[in-house]
Amino acid sequence: MNWEQLLSLKRYGDTNKRIRKEQDETRLGFEVDYDRIIFSSEFRSLQDKTQVIPLSKTDFVHTRLTHSLEVSVVGRSIGRKVGKKILQKYPHLSTSLGYQANDFGAIVAAAALAHDIGNPPFGHSGEKAIGQFFKTGYGKTFKDELTKEQYQDLCDFEGNANGFKIVTQSRDGREGGLRLSYATLGAFTKYPKGSLPKQPTTHICDKKYGFFQSEKAFFDEVASDLGLLKTNHGYSRHPLAFLVEAADDICYTIIDFEDGINLGLIEEEFALEYLINLVRDTINTKKYSKLTNTKDRVSYLRALAINTLINEAVEVFMNNEELILKGLFTTALMDKSKYEAQIKDIIKISVEKIYQSTEVIDKEIAGYQVINVLLNTYTKALLNSVKGTASHIDKLIIKTLPQTFHKENTTYQILLNVSHFVASLSDSQAILQYKKINGFSL
Repeated sequence: MNWEQLLSLKRYGDTNKRIRKEQDETRLGFEVDYDRIIFSSEFRSLQDKTQVIPLSKTDFVHTRLTHSLEVSVVGRSIGRKVGKKILQKYPHLSTSLGYQANDFGAIVAAAALAHDIGNPPFGHSGEKAIGQFFKTGYGKTFKDELTKEQYQDLCDFEGNANGFKIVTQSRDGREGGLRLSYATLGAFTKYPKGSLPKQPTTHICDKKYGFFQSEKAFFDEVASDLGLLKTNHGYSRHPLAFLVEAADDICYTIIDFEDGINLGLIEEEFALEYLINLVRDTINTKKYSKLTNTKDRVSYLRALAINTLINEAVEVFMNNEELILKGLFTTALMDKSKYEAQIKDIIKISVEKIYQSTEVIDKEIAGYQVINVLLNTYTKALLNSVKGTASHIDKLIIKTLPQTFHKENTTYQILLNVSHFVASLSDSQAILQYKKINGFSL
């Protein structure tokens, strides 16, 4: 892979090549990507989607929206720092082509901003609930009407693939979706493969998948333009996807931990020791000793920890940049960090104290029931309509769905679109629809 191709400004529908030197410096193409994402309705809905901990009545916790904004800020810093070093290593990118360090930051920031845009309501349990509907629920009855790849898309419903669908799918008046640059789409796709073949490997790219069968042809076009290398399972990662992943890893490791401390799920003295282990080389003990409350102490250590891990991510990336361009780097950047042990310690306590807390488990249980009812109701109504056997209630249900559903008539398109629609709902919207269907809102 080479950086000139990887930094492609091309967008869906372009017939002419976009040249970096010809860009308007007051609003670069990569910055346009950021703007389009942040003003999209799908991004705004993240304000009412659970990150990990359900919304608290006693203290602020992160939603998918605030998490995404923070990951974007961290990603921008990592991207700019890497960009500066890349341009020093390959000066022609700047002198001949006009690329700047901030371009790298803008690409990573935009991709990071969108990284959770496809996640269903109720956290990661939402993905599992959709998948379970097709593995063991009513959705299983359609297995024989689908290809293996189509059925796997649904059984392993993936927020990353749903995100790619959101930002790229065409609809009336919005051809090509958000029409993001191919560089940003590449950086967004952490898992550049389809749901099949599903072969266990240690390669980070094979952990999940990044696009549904419905978007495969377009992803192939993006990958070809970017020069992504073909692999046995799909494609090699866009190098900047490693930076998006690192920004996400840094934020959820440190900030979920911070939420747990502020909510009292993790004892302060115990928790602060874990954070201090990350920042012993940079902590100002005199300043730290003057902080008199938990939030200020945690906030100070969190800022130091994030800065430490940003610099670490940049160093690991540059040390392995040539392997990454060859598609031979197989792990997440933070898995190669000298702070790997400290990070694992923090994640371990977060799993025990936060992710498996009563609040989180109760939300996941409720989420399973809500999502199952919605999928059952919408799927039956739409498929009955295609067969010409729709009841009066089926027709009423269909009227509550987007107009795009009326244009789809294959089983795969209907099932995927129902899953996509349910995944697009915020936590509150999903609960409201569930109550309406069950007659609780009268």
